[in-house]
Amino acid sequence: MKSTEFHPGDYDVHGRVRLPFLFWCVLLLQARTWVLFVVAGASRDQGNTLLNLFYPDHDNFWLGLLPGVPAVMAFLLSGRRQHFPRVWNSLRWLLVLAQVVLLVWQPLLWFYGEPLSGIGITLVVVDIVALIWLLTNPRLRASFALVKD
Repeated sequence: MKSTEFHPGDYDVHGRVRLPFLFWCVLLLQARTWVLFVVAGASRDQGNTLLNLFYPDHDNFWLGLLPGVPAVMAFLLSGRRQHFPRVWNSLRWLLVLAQVVLLVWQPLLWFYGEPLSGIGITLVVVDIVALIWLLTNPRLRASFALVKD
């Protein structure tokens, strides 16, 4: 039975709660290194320059791919979440954990000598907002509930 706490437009044709638009934005935020990787691969000539601009230390690039793995998994499973209900349910907590890792990672980079920049400060603020949203949004929580078909 459908919950009455959401607008009827928040449900898809199968009666499942639709994923909020901000969910996709959070996935892009978490998978930012993956997005950079794809963009660098698509722009063959400037790809190496682009990677060096954002990740002068190549070890940070490869480490930056790790927190994006849950976001990539969520993107891939979002259309078939009813077929993997337990995986989908636990994926929310993986996304929260990945967001915490991203939130802690940037200040650690500053602590180890990376210069303070406006982009870094912006990422920390956006990471804080994304973490709060992941933890408190009721529609997101409902869309990650175990689906029984």
